[in-house]
Order: sequence, then structure tokens, then C-alpha cells
Amino acid sequence: MADQIPLYPVRSAAAAANRKRAAYYSAAGPGPGAERPSRYQLEDESAHLDEMPLMMSEEGFENDESDYHTLPRARIIQRKRGLEWFVCGGWKFLCTSCCDWLINICQRKRELKARTVWLGYPEKCEEKHPRNSIKNQKYNVFTFIPGVLYEQFKFFLNLYFLVVSCSQFVPALKIGYLYTYWAPLGFVLAVTIMREAIDEFRRFQRDKEVNSQLYSKLTVRGKVQVKSSDIQVGDLIIVEKNQRIPSDMVFLRTSEKAGSCFIRTDQLDGETDWKLKVAVSCTQRLPALGEDCDPPIHESLSIENTLWASTIVASGTVIGVVIYTGKETRSVMNTSNPKNKVGLLDLELNQLTKALFVALVALSVVMVTLQGFVGPWYRNLFRFLLLFSYIIPISLRVNLDMGKAAYGWMIMKDESIPGTVVRTSTIPEGLGRLVYLLTDKTGTLTQNEMVFKRLHLGTVSYGADTMDEIQSHLRNPYSQMQSQASGNATSSTPPRKAQSSAPKVRKSVSSRVHEAVKAIALCHNVTPVYEPRAGVTAEAEYAEADQDFSDGNRTYQAASPDEVALVQWTESVGLTLVSRDLASMQLRTPSGQILTYCILQMFPFTSESKRMGVIIRDESTAEITFYMKGADVAMSSIVQYNDWLEEECGNMAREGLRTLVVAKRALTEEQYQDFESRYSQAKLSIHDRALKVAAVVESLEREMELLCLTGVEDQLQADVRPTLEMLRNAGIKIWMLTGDKLETATCIAKSSHLVSRTQDIHIFRPVTSRGEAHLELNAFRRKHDCALVISGDSLEVCLKYYEHELVELACQCPAVVCCRCSPTQKAHIVKLLQRHAGRRTCAIGDGGNDVSMIQAADCGIGIEGKEGRQASLAADFSITQFKHIGRLLMVHGRSSYKRSAALGQFVMHRGLIISTMQAVFSSVFYFASVPLYQGFLMVGYATLYTMFPVFSLVLDQDVQPEMAMLYPELYKDLTKGRSLSFKTFLIWVLISIYQGGILMYGALLLFESEFVHVVAISFTALILTELLMVALTVRTWHWLMAVAEVLSLGCYVASLAFLNEYFDLAFITTVTFVWKVSAITVVSCLPLYVLKYLKRKLSPPSYSKLTS
Repeated sequence: MADQIPLYPVRSAAAAANRKRAAYYSAAGPGPGAERPSRYQLEDESAHLDEMPLMMSEEGFENDESDYHTLPRARIIQRKRGLEWFVCGGWKFLCTSCCDWLINICQRKRELKARTVWLGYPEKCEEKHPRNSIKNQKYNVFTFIPGVLYEQFKFFLNLYFLVVSCSQFVPALKIGYLYTYWAPLGFVLAVTIMREAIDEFRRFQRDKEVNSQLYSKLTVRGKVQVKSSDIQVGDLIIVEKNQRIPSDMVFLRTSEKAGSCFIRTDQLDGETDWKLKVAVSCTQRLPALGEDCDPPIHESLSIENTLWASTIVASGTVIGVVIYTGKETRSVMNTSNPKNKVGLLDLELNQLTKALFVALVALSVVMVTLQGFVGPWYRNLFRFLLLFSYIIPISLRVNLDMGKAAYGWMIMKDESIPGTVVRTSTIPEGLGRLVYLLTDKTGTLTQNEMVFKRLHLGTVSYGADTMDEIQSHLRNPYSQMQSQASGNATSSTPPRKAQSSAPKVRKSVSSRVHEAVKAIALCHNVTPVYEPRAGVTAEAEYAEADQDFSDGNRTYQAASPDEVALVQWTESVGLTLVSRDLASMQLRTPSGQILTYCILQMFPFTSESKRMGVIIRDESTAEITFYMKGADVAMSSIVQYNDWLEEECGNMAREGLRTLVVAKRALTEEQYQDFESRYSQAKLSIHDRALKVAAVVESLEREMELLCLTGVEDQLQADVRPTLEMLRNAGIKIWMLTGDKLETATCIAKSSHLVSRTQDIHIFRPVTSRGEAHLELNAFRRKHDCALVISGDSLEVCLKYYEHELVELACQCPAVVCCRCSPTQKAHIVKLLQRHAGRRTCAIGDGGNDVSMIQAADCGIGIEGKEGRQASLAADFSITQFKHIGRLLMVHGRSSYKRSAALGQFVMHRGLIISTMQAVFSSVFYFASVPLYQGFLMVGYATLYTMFPVFSLVLDQDVQPEMAMLYPELYKDLTKGRSLSFKTFLIWVLISIYQGGILMYGALLLFESEFVHVVAISFTALILTELLMVALTVRTWHWLMAVAEVLSLGCYVASLAFLNEYFDLAFITTVTFVWKVSAITVVSCLPLYVLKYLKRKLSPPSYSKLTS
């Protein structure tokens, strides 16, 4: 087949595709290099809109009362100028503006313009095009180390330690051994670099695997094997069945006789159904051996002639010409760059470390001042800064990072949520602070499996339990038709004429059922696909008699699962679609007879028309019929007058069914010929082609006979309703962002109880201009406690003019549904919420079209579903079912946050207490900048002696997991961030100052002769105090916690034998030492135990009420 294409320098009609492509990208949202559609540009409206309050009556708007001069709040904020503006954040704005300007200069985006493509001669292309390689890596060989170090040292905590460690190389400032500073810092950096290197290597391997896939390229010398990354614009590429399409191509030829093929787009738009693509007819018709070039051919290309990168060929072998490569492909332009995610807890701890740094500087200045600025005071100041540097503990980062790893391990080992994978180990605490959950619909809330539920004919309705009646109605006309055909071969009487002997009413219902089922069986874009058995080719199977058609190897493929559900239902009642190509389709009747219909015209479904149609000629009777089906909003004005359609549509929608109205119109041969000539003329026009074609089709859509109304149910995922209810009770607001139709999205929102039955729904009317947006927002503002349903186009217009106001209103809604959203729009909505609401967001989806949204959110959750694994691979957390999100947030998110908050504050307390003791020691000894504990004592204190008990706090829990699931209201408390705030931090600071003071003063009061006794008494009391404080902090004991406490105490006692350079061993073994240490420890800890007991009695926390 590959040899059948002559290679001439044909100029492809890629310009048309280019224009369509630019229109597609601009409509899809503000993607890279895309401009906004012109209809959103400011129409000829007076400038007084700028000076009009949003809350204004419709009358005022229409009467042009322009004497309002109040400005919306968003604009007042922007008008602040001068010094106040600069101090309040203007400097940040200026810096980011300068950076953006520099980036734009460096990466100037190329404009999308028409290009001429030489088929098979890529070297003739004049302009340079990007390489066709996929690159998901964050760094390259040169930027890896600088990049990782920058990501680490942009945190104040790490930068501070780097400066402190470097200062030890200066002899005048050296305080202890170098290893006491460099060992912890080196350990932290080594762990981080290793982790990043492994992640980066995995990304590199995945990219290399995709880029090195081999494809066949057609050249003048015949077929050549070429790597995916070496494909260029203009190459003729052969793609086999089940192979990935490497770049955006125009579809020239296929091995399928019909001249069309199916592609799977699940990795591009998340849809599992197959899409039908049609080869360019002039290249598909080319003879086997190329003669000299015919006269130039002008053929308009449409979206049906395109093959997108990252889709899979599902049938046949295709040949295409490469039009766009690498960064210019649709799939790459629709994804945003992943950002490095940082948890809110990390940011809050970063703020606290800055506060500690201020305290550290203040304490050092106080010491130098009390010293009287004698001698080289600035050197003393720096030495004090180093002495008190333990105020900011370096072990904070190590403990938190190890804690995060432990939480990730616990999540993956949880048997209640099997298959859950933690891909970003840095943000498990983020799951405990979420306020907004943005979810996809298809495949996330629903299973994407349609089931036919209802057929309504106006006077009679058939449900799941009465389908057998339809079968008997169908059997009648077809059996009579067959007997008539066998009796008189020349007769061409329509089936219903043969029923004259049947009773009148019976005939009426029976013929209407028959007409309705036939219309459903014919009006669709479904193709039956036969998986070939071993040794039997697909073509042979198609050609065989009807017993082969009945085999169980038939599957249906269509652009929408609704269509498949309808055709499967007609099969179940006896009318089976057995074959279909571009020109005809065949149905098998209940009696086994094959009926052939010729497809004259096909009008596919579009989001604008909301309907699809087909003109069919019956081969046996030569009757021409125009069938059409679509949404009730589109069809109600097309069908003849009736009094039941609107009411029944409402009834079905309330049941959560997706409705379709089916109608028909009989055409004479003359009518059809007239239509065809006008339609062909419209298709060839260069300007306003779409409008002219639509106008011609609309001339047929008049006074159509209403046949029936169908209801199809999209089944929800398991336990979606209780999960959504649990999330709502936990104070999480749920937004549904879907690319689906408005009606469908509203249905699912109701059936999943995203919107409760008692709640009103405000459907935001389509708006195209600023004035319309203004009026519609005012209408919405008057509604209270109602869910909002808005389309992507209207959202785009409102965000252009009234961004702040729209987000403010939407955030007050209990639920929001955005339909017809492009992938970039989904990500844009996430960023808007982060910017305006300032709360934590979580995005959950299962398709490639959700990747941008998942990467933009603070926490991205991917579901491994039917729509491929792209979303789950790009997400921070991957789950197998939507219901698992409940346990992931309520149990793991909540406990991770509470544990990390306790751990972080305890590690800070550990540093503060020793710094307090150092301060007391220095002030007693004439403000000398001499360390209290040296060398191994300091290293041992932060590691061996206290590390295990402190780290065991990651096993602590306040309530049992079952209780946390039963009372999701417990989660609501966390969003206020009370577990880690300046208030809780100050309490720990006061505890540290009290205990540090008691330990140091106690040791100084009780020691007798040797200074070395002070060190022994105070250090031992300090270790015991820390171990007792861990016991005080724990809420639920775990056996490992007890082991850690005992082990740490044992290590300390055992190590005393080796610490003779710091301790007097003879003194340590006396009773005097033991009672002095015990007395100091009791005084430092007992009051805190008493206070904790009183607090639990007088003001118990919310969780304790549940556990008691």
C-alpha cells in the first residue's frame, strides 16, 4: 500500500487546517500563542461601563443612566499609587513585571500563520520548525545541581544554615567542631539531591522511550525507518494499527476500503470512545502507480482529515503528512508546565523560622549591649549569633521530610484504599487543609457507561421492565414485510401499509414504535467493529453471510457513549446494526433479513447546533428520509407542535437521565437534489463556509415529525453520593469542571447530589459582550444559596471584564458546575481560586484533558480509569476509585497535618530550650560568648538522645480512622490552621523559656564545687525533660513510641561511660547526682502536666468528646 502514493511536490492545503487550528486553540482558552476570539473583544460599547457599579438594575443599564461614578472594588485596589502602593506590595508587582518582560524577550512566542508544506520534501520548508521530541524533564545536565540547590536554599531555613556552617571556616568565629554544623546540612542536601536525581532519571527514561519509537517514512527511495524525535514537517509517515501518532498530521491515505479509520484519543482529551477520521479524498483515490501530476486539485480540509499527536490508530494502517511537530502539537500546547508544589505547612514553618531569626538577632544584640560593647563587639555579636543558632533547628527539615516519607508509606499501605500511589512526597499535609475540590465529571464522578432506560412516544412510555412489548411490536411489521417480500418480489410497499388487517389502535402504536426504533437504529455515527478471529481477516468477515454478523466479536465504536447505548438497545429489541461504511449501513431485522440503506448526507453533532442528522435512502423502496436527533432545547423549535415534549424532558432530567429527541422528515427526489446542489455550493465557499453550510441544512429542519424521546443513564461511580456528602460536611466546596454539554452536566450534578434536591440552580445565560455579562451577573447576585451552572464561553467573557466580582459570587455558592471547559480553562479556574480566595485547592480527574488542572492545583489527585493513566501519572496522588478520596482526606490528610504540626513545633521547642539555657549560662558568667555544651553533646542531643521519641510523634493520632470518617466535621477545624499558628507557637516558646530557665538555674543552684557538675546535672535533666515532654504531647500511645523512649534513655545511660571528657564519672554514680537531677526535672515538667489535665477537664478539644 505504501508504494501506491506517487511522490510529487504537491502543495498541501495546510493553510486551511492552519486557520481552523488557530481558531481551535483560541476557542480552547488562552493557550500558548493563542489569541482570544474576536467575539470577546470589546464591542462598540460606551466607555461609561468602566464607571458603573456591578450591582445596578437592568432598567438603569437600559436607560443609559451613566451618572454612577462608583468603581468596582477590584479597580479601586488597582488605582492605589504612590508610596503606599509601593510598600503594600507594589515592589513585588514591579519585580514580577520586569521578570515577565525579560522572559518574553528571551522566549518570544511565534505567531501562528499559514505554512506551505512540501509532501515528502521536508528540506524545502523555508522556516525552521521545532524538533519532534517530548521533554518532561525539569533540568538538564548543567542546570541540575544549581536548580536543586536553588530550590533548597530559597527556603530561609536552609539558607540560614548554609551561612552559619560557612562561618565556621573563619577562625575568629569558630565555636565547635566543623562536623557539628556541616554533617546535618550535608545529610539534608544529599537526601534531597538523591531524591531529585532518581525522579529526574525516571522522567528521562520515559521521554527517551517515547522519542526513540520507530516509524516508517516514505521517501523517493522507498520506506525508511525513522525515530519519532527525527520526524520533520513535510515527512510522509506510515502509522500501523495500535501505534501512537507521533505528530499532528493531515490524513492522506488508509488501508481501509472505506477511506476512513478510527483513532483512540484517550491520552489527548480523556475520552475512551474511538473517533472516525476520513482520508483526504484526492490522495485516497490515487492510482497504484503514480503517473504524471494531474491538474492542481483544490480540496478543502476539515477537522475530520487531521490526526493529532499522542492519539492511537485503532483500525487499519494510515499514511499522513506531518504538519506540526514538538512544541507546536495540539497536545503539548494544551498542557501547562508543572510547578514545584510546596505545602502550606512548609510555608507557615518558614514564616515561624523568620520570627525565630528575629528573636535570635534580638537576643544577641541584648547580650552584646549588656556586655557594654567592649572590645571587638561586632565579633562577639557574631559569636552570640552562632551560639544561639540552635534556636532555629536544622533537624526541623530532616524530621519533616522523613515524616512526609512516613505518611506516604502509610497511605500506600492502607488496605482500605488499595492501589493508592503517592507520587509527590512533599505535600501529604496539604490533604488536610483543602477548601475547594475541583472535579472532572466523565470517568471521575461517572463510570462513562451508558444504559438505555426510557423510550417515550408521547402517549405511551416504555421503561426497563416493558422492553419486551417493543420487541413484539417490532416482530409484527418485519415478519409481515418478509412474508410479503417472499410472496411478491417486485412489491415495494412500505411495511406499515401491510398492516391494514390489524386493529386500528394497535396499528397506530405498533407503527410508531417501529418508526421510532428504526430512526434510532439509523440516525447515529456508530460503526460496528469486528475483531478478526485467528486465520480470518476482517474483510472476509464483513463479506460473510449474516451468521458471522451475529458472532460475539462485534463491538460498537462512536464519538459518544450515548450513541453506543442507543444502538446496543436497538440490538436488544431486535433491530441490529451489522455493518457500516461512509456510504451505506445495514440493519438486520428480528427475522434475520438484512436491510441496506444508502447514506446520502451526514451532519455530525456540534456543540453549537446540539443536534446531528442523516439523510438515508432505503435501497428496497428508494424512499429518502431525513432523520435528526438532538437536545430538547435545539429540537423543540424544529419539530411540529406538540404538548408533551417539554414536560417529559423535564421529568426525565429530574431522574438524572440524558435526553435526546428523535424526529424525521420524508423527502422527495426533487427536494433532495435541490438541497444537494445548494449544500455542495456552500461547502466550496471560501468565506463564511460554516455559516452558509448551516443555513442550507437549516432549510431542511422545518416541521419535522416528532418520533420519540429517549432517556439514557450515565451510571455513577460507586459511593459517589455518600463521598460528596462527606466532603460537603467537612466544609469542602465542590466545583465540577467538565467538557460535556450543559444539560448533561446539570443532570449529573443532580443525580450525584453535588446539588441537593432542594437547592435552586442558576443557569448562567450565554454572554458574548460586556453589557450582557454585566446584566447576567446582576441577575445572579440577587439569587441566594443556589448552585451556579456556567459554560466555558460565558466564563471567558466574564473573566475578561469582571474577574473579581464573578469569583467572589461563585465562591459563595454551595456548588459550581462549569461545562464546555477546555483543559487550559480548567487550569485557569484553579489559579483564579488560588489567587482570589487564597485557600487550598485540590483537583481530581482521570483523563489527559485533566492534567493541566491537576498540575495547577495545590494537590492533584488522578484516578486510574478507562481514560488511560495520563492523569494518574501527572498527579501528586493516584487513586483507583473516586470514593477513596474520602479516606485519603479525612483520615490521612487530617492526621498528616496534625502530626507534622506537632512534630515541627516540638523540634523548635527542642532548639529553643537549649538556647534559653545558653542565654542564662552566658548572662551568669559575665556575658561570655562561651558554649555551654560542646562537641558530641550537641550532636547527640539533636540526634541519638532525642531523635527517636520526637520522630515517633508521626505515629500519634487523636481519633481512630473510623471516627474521623464518621464525623467529617472534625476536618473543618483544620482549614482554620489552628494546629500550627502564632498562638500555638508562642505557647511553645513560653514553655521552652520556662523549662530552660528552671533547668539552668536549678543546676547552678544545686552544684557545689566543680563546674563540670553543672554540665552533668543540667544536661541529664534536659534529656529527661525532653523525653517526658514527648510523653506529654502524645495523644494515643503506640508500642513503637514506648520503645523509642526506653531506647533513647538506654542510649544516654550507656554513653555516659564514654563521655568522660564532659562528665565526672565518679560524681554521676552518686545518689546526690540522682536526686538533684530528679528534683530539677520534676519542677520543669510537673506544672505542665497539671496545666494539661486542667485544660482537658475545663475546655476539652472537639475530638475528645467523640472518644470519651
